[in-house]
Amino acid sequence: MSANCDIGLIGLAVMGENLVLNMESKGFTVAVYNRTTAVTEKFAQNRAKGKNIVPSATLEDFVKSLKRPRKAQIMVKAGAPVDAVIEQLVPLLEAGDIIIDGGNSLWTDTQRREKALAAKGIRYFGVGVSGGEEGALKGPSIMPGGSKEGWEFLAPIYTKISAHVDGDSCCRYMGADGAGHYVKMVHNGIEYGDMQLICEAYSILKNVLGLGADELAQIFAEWNGGELNSYLIEITAQIFTKKDPSTSKPLVDLIVDRAGQKGTGKWTVGHAVEMACPLSTISAAVEARILSSMKEERVAASAQLPGPEKTAFAGDRKALVEAVRDALYASKIVSYAQGFVQLGAAAKQYGWELHFGDIATIWRGGCIIRAHFLNRIKQAYELNPGLKNLLLDPFFTEIIAKTQKNWRLAVSTAVNHGIAVPAFASSLAYYDSYRSDRLPANLLQAQRDFFGAHTYERVDKPVGEFFHTDWMH
Repeated sequence: MSANCDIGLIGLAVMGENLVLNMESKGFTVAVYNRTTAVTEKFAQNRAKGKNIVPSATLEDFVKSLKRPRKAQIMVKAGAPVDAVIEQLVPLLEAGDIIIDGGNSLWTDTQRREKALAAKGIRYFGVGVSGGEEGALKGPSIMPGGSKEGWEFLAPIYTKISAHVDGDSCCRYMGADGAGHYVKMVHNGIEYGDMQLICEAYSILKNVLGLGADELAQIFAEWNGGELNSYLIEITAQIFTKKDPSTSKPLVDLIVDRAGQKGTGKWTVGHAVEMACPLSTISAAVEARILSSMKEERVAASAQLPGPEKTAFAGDRKALVEAVRDALYASKIVSYAQGFVQLGAAAKQYGWELHFGDIATIWRGGCIIRAHFLNRIKQAYELNPGLKNLLLDPFFTEIIAKTQKNWRLAVSTAVNHGIAVPAFASSLAYYDSYRSDRLPANLLQAQRDFFGAHTYERVDKPVGEFFHTDWMH
């Protein structure tokens, strides 16, 4: 077997197949292997037929078909399955070869694997790939992490197969070891936040104003034509137009309100807490999914727990729609601001040189959170690479100034009608806390000193000088 394949891919589920077809369409010859040979054969006889795709029945043949340095991408379920494939691959490779994990692996697993394989002379990359099935086929957002030397061999492939916006590839080198998977994880956390914020906007419009699917589709389509232009707003408008063929009812109304999650949102929140980074919007989104999964318990509680008396909305309906739009926009800015603060803290912890302008650039196309306003985030970090918080950029400060009255109106309206808006409310609480020069934590510290002698600082004494009081006497 001649070694003429530019790259190989292991794991032919839909994402894997689509990435292979994307690579082949950009002029690369691709080797493929799947643990179940029948899957490889089916792909070869159908979607891959007549293309520069080389199927292998064994890993040995797969490796033999790769050009040196060999580049093998793994697209299998995160965790133990990745370790199992690596264990099978390593004896077949040699120093300088590259293994790429393109799944949603935990960044600490990527760091562990990179270190272990470096000792054997094998380069290891954790590559975040966002965009779902369509992105994988037509051009995803790609977030690679690994050695700079190894990146030289991968860059020609990944920059070419990624999405492109304004002539820029939506693929940039993120940094060493787990940097790529960490950035992808935070991307997914922001995705959780975006989706929950959209759901809360929908909930207010549906439950307070009583809007139906057709009206909602029109509103979201209009929003997508303005500052909120994004993939998620676009598909939301489309979702509201879909009718169930058997009942002719809006399909969205027939879907059980129980959301799933695969774990990246929880990882994002967990590490944010560990690093003492407030992540209220994404935390609220994760908790909302968990609460949604308690369907039976919620149904039982709804028959027992009282809420506010249901009354028809007596205010300006058009004004409330605008207020919800502004609340969505402002909360979205807070969510991204928190995400970038977390990325900065992780970069400091792990010694990664993350470039926020690059991250905003590659998130503009291909990925699930792609949005027009990422151009503004890119500009903010280009203008001030040391920006501590996105809210402090003049453009975003002005947006919050313009929207906050409506933001507060949307949240208070929801609260008065007994509608849960945890992400809207927690985003607003973060903003109000961050802009406060004095919080009630002085009382909290007094309480800690009272029961645990944890001491406190005084406003009239030098910073770093601590005091303790015997509060009982």
